[in-house]
Amino acid sequence: MSERIRVAVIGAAGRMGREVVKLVLQDPELELAAAVNRSGAGTDAGTLVGLPECGVLVTDDIEMAFAESKPQVMVDFTIPQYAFKHTEIAIRYGVRPVMGVTGFTTEQIEQLDKQCQDKGIGGLIAPNFSIGAILMMRFAAQAAKHMPNVEIIEYHGDQKLDAPSGTAIKTAELIAANREELRQGNPNEEELIEGSRGGYYNGFRIHSVRLPGVFAQQEVVFGDFGQSLKIRHDSYERAGYMPGVKIGIQKVMEYTGLVYGFDNFID
Repeated sequence: MSERIRVAVIGAAGRMGREVVKLVLQDPELELAAAVNRSGAGTDAGTLVGLPECGVLVTDDIEMAFAESKPQVMVDFTIPQYAFKHTEIAIRYGVRPVMGVTGFTTEQIEQLDKQCQDKGIGGLIAPNFSIGAILMMRFAAQAAKHMPNVEIIEYHGDQKLDAPSGTAIKTAELIAANREELRQGNPNEEELIEGSRGGYYNGFRIHSVRLPGVFAQQEVVFGDFGQSLKIRHDSYERAGYMPGVKIGIQKVMEYTGLVYGFDNFID
């Protein structure tokens, strides 16, 4: 049996972080090296997620965790405010970042790619780890070649901090790569309430819905003469992202540089 990959989970007490801790503790190919969280230091990571004690205690010091436990991969599902800093710290310690956090700018991604290249390690920023969501994005990109009039509607809970979602932005980028910029709608249209037409991207619109009780859905709507096409993906629970997270952990061990988009790993 090959050596297990040592993983540090950042934001281990968060809703996604707990699922990642469960994944790592229950997968024979992975090993939990560290669990980092801003609160709950000293708690056993196994107990934290409802599993037997594992001997790894939660710490609030990310640099100490990297220095002492020497993980090979960091998985981070925290918030955009800390994502760039966490990624830079990980790279500095030679730890491969797997980021489920959105909000990185193009300039930041380029900086982090160079840092990974200089350090000789791989990294991943993935707006979405759901294989179904990746297929939705690919189908939308393909449809845009034939039906260029499109709008994106994405739905998340009311506590989500960024809008539009990283998935919506990635979908928009893939669509834009397959169609010429086309400013849609009536050229004389007027927004009677500011923002009612949604965010503007490459000629089409992105709408972000934020409501309590909503988990994560996205719908890409194409319109043409006498017909429409809707491509929709619904996520119902966080465990559905974990097969993709494992693929990301394994893949960053195999290359050098930072990859943006989990879709790069799905054939």
